[in-house]
Amino acid sequence: MLEESALFTAIGSIFKDVPPQVMFEIARKGLDAYVKNGFTTVQEERADQGTTEMWQALAKQNQLPIDVVSYPDITTSQEYMLKQGSSRQYDHHFRIGGVKISLDGSPQGKTAWLTQAYKIPPEGKDKNYKGYPAIKDDQQVDQYINVAFKHGWQVLVHANGDAAIDQFIGAVKDATAKQGKADRRSVLIHSQTIRDDQLDQLKALDIIPSFFSLHTYYWGDWHRQQTLGETRAAHISPTATALKKNLIFTEHHDAPVVPPHSMMMLDATVNRVTRSDYVLGADERISPYLALKSMTDWAAYQYFEDQYKGTLKQGKLADLVILDKNPLTVPSREIKKIKVLATYKEGKFIYQQYSK
Repeated sequence: MLEESALFTAIGSIFKDVPPQVMFEIARKGLDAYVKNGFTTVQEERADQGTTEMWQALAKQNQLPIDVVSYPDITTSQEYMLKQGSSRQYDHHFRIGGVKISLDGSPQGKTAWLTQAYKIPPEGKDKNYKGYPAIKDDQQVDQYINVAFKHGWQVLVHANGDAAIDQFIGAVKDATAKQGKADRRSVLIHSQTIRDDQLDQLKALDIIPSFFSLHTYYWGDWHRQQTLGETRAAHISPTATALKKNLIFTEHHDAPVVPPHSMMMLDATVNRVTRSDYVLGADERISPYLALKSMTDWAAYQYFEDQYKGTLKQGKLADLVILDKNPLTVPSREIKKIKVLATYKEGKFIYQQYSK
């Protein structure tokens, strides 16, 4: 059994032997899946030098129909980033947006780092098992975040458990004290078990939570019964609470963990219905309009691209999709059935669903 860092190390060693043309084909297939689901900006998170250079090569060959932003892993690619740096400008639809760091695992795998014990621990663990950090040394995490702040790299941090979120908040406070305040738009990826007091700290530190509301569908029942219990499970991806605290947030699907299905993302954020048709955390449901903003307007802000993306306005890029039904007016439980009929990038038609 390989978990988290051990698994990624093995995968990384395997992919080094995959021929470049095969990697290119995998990338193109991935882009096709996104385009068909109406995405016009995507990211390669926790990238390495080889993956980033692959996207650069595809970009130079004019093979990127949509914008791709890479975030190399700062723990393995720091020297590469010191040479390359990040950019807010695209070159043939590609740019390096900043860096990624992972601080724990996943709640469904019982590897997320929590402050309270799992409801049912994994086999071989005692009742006090709370998961574990990806990086045990807080000072090491502080150092990584400080380097990123010093060089102006946007930071995306994987943290599912509230203990891992505490570790990141502490690192941001430390780096801000050393480097001063700035418009950095650091992003807390997943934020699954974030506490209300932590949401307050995100607001104070200008950190954007990116929620994984699709968890309510795919693993909601598992979280209730196995990982978190009813009360904590009902509070995963607390979008309504974030809004009450005047926090903007974004939504994601974390492919290939789950498929890049845009309407499923929207549906889960609005309805929070599990696979057994149970409403998980009714108080955290939000309106379709605000859920759409998290995937468009606020997402553009997260990327520092709100001046030319995210809303339909004269002077902005015509990145848009045509849907067969209006998500603002259909019954909310029907949102996931909405189909993407066409996708446009900068006003250029790049996909159409053909009727059978």
